[in-house]
Amino acid sequence: MTNTTINHTPKKGFFSYFREALNSEHQDFTQGSIRKAVFMLAIPMILEMCMESVFAVVDIFFVSKLGAGAAATVGLTESFLTLIYSVAIGLSMAATAMVARRIGEKNPEGAAKAGAQALLLSFGISVLISIIGVFYAADILAIMGADEAVVAMGTNYTRIMLIGNLVIMLLFLINGIFRGAGDAAMAMKSLWLANICNIILCPILIDQFGLTGAAIATTTGRGIGVLYQLYHLFNGKNIVRIVRKHFIPNKEILTSIANIASTGTLQFIIGSASWIAMARIVSGFGSDAVAGYTIAIRLLIFFIMPAWGLSNAAATLVGQNLGAQQPDRAEQSVWKTARYNAIFMAFVSVLFVVGAEFFVGLISHDPAVTKTAVTALRIVSLGYIFYGVGMVMINAFNGAGDSRTPTWINLFWFWVFQIPFALLLSKVLNMGTTGVFIAIVTTETCITITSVILFKRGKWKLVKV
Repeated sequence: MTNTTINHTPKKGFFSYFREALNSEHQDFTQGSIRKAVFMLAIPMILEMCMESVFAVVDIFFVSKLGAGAAATVGLTESFLTLIYSVAIGLSMAATAMVARRIGEKNPEGAAKAGAQALLLSFGISVLISIIGVFYAADILAIMGADEAVVAMGTNYTRIMLIGNLVIMLLFLINGIFRGAGDAAMAMKSLWLANICNIILCPILIDQFGLTGAAIATTTGRGIGVLYQLYHLFNGKNIVRIVRKHFIPNKEILTSIANIASTGTLQFIIGSASWIAMARIVSGFGSDAVAGYTIAIRLLIFFIMPAWGLSNAAATLVGQNLGAQQPDRAEQSVWKTARYNAIFMAFVSVLFVVGAEFFVGLISHDPAVTKTAVTALRIVSLGYIFYGVGMVMINAFNGAGDSRTPTWINLFWFWVFQIPFALLLSKVLNMGTTGVFIAIVTTETCITITSVILFKRGKWKLVKV
């Protein structure tokens, strides 16, 4: 009788995959299980996105102790910095699309060159913004609505933040490079490091230098995160290794990056500005309505974070699989990611419809405020399944390098449809804030339907980057 030894490969559990997702090794997402690929990308991306919201919270927490003028300076400066964030996100979007495409083609040299050219472009833009910051910081605060006292107090803060805009640009951009290379864990770690440094430095430097110390702490924290990124980008141990020759300007690559980044930037600005417009409509119904709307939106955004992490995974999967000449696998990745996102968002939707009073009650007990917040939460969350699918579709277009399509989608539905529709329902038909909330859920649903139709047409598969 012959004894045969059978080797059984132990099946990995959830925590084993979780630990694997948090390591910094490059993953090839052009083969193997799509489900595992989504998981490996989504976990660090979810944690990264949660960290992105921490900077502003930490700053305002410590700065608010210096008084209303200091808090106003931070708020007004952050409002202006939204333009810089928009450019940074656009560049990051372009970097992710181009690097992912080259990695899918098994061309790490091309990926490194694309990353270096994106860095070159960001340096040029950053220098212009820094010059504006040196000479016009006070004017910018005044334009944003600051009174003389706030301008006097906050000019140094605004100047430092604008001069240091390069670290904002690079933090977003290099993370886009890492995500495109399939190394989402590195992007997460750099943001965690930047946040930890900011949390440590903020109280110390504010105590020493007041409001100016907050700007120094934030810029230094981000700077440390960027140094960590640069070390891993240049040290040669990662799949994307940038060296000096990659910085020789290449007109074709620079033009391609600029095209994707410009429409990506516009896409973000269109979306952000439309939310400001909706808040302006709500403000016409009084401060209680504004407070309720603000609470609802913050709760909605908090629970959307994991969904954004999942949807970001679609960009990398599409880019890499298109580069590997596997458009069908790219499409399958998007549908699978959309399915997971829809399931998660359906759960959150039920949570908000059933428990709206509970969640709002954690923040406010004012009857007038909670009434608006609960209504907003219930109505807007009814479209959560659509939001979950829609954000995956938008990121799929961006990952393919087709940032133009979602920009046109946003422009039409947010500005041509949503704002007039919200005014019609809330003002003309006297539905008040409820009309605004209905307009929001209707618009997001239409965006998703439009995105799915255009995605199914498949023109994104033909985009060259």
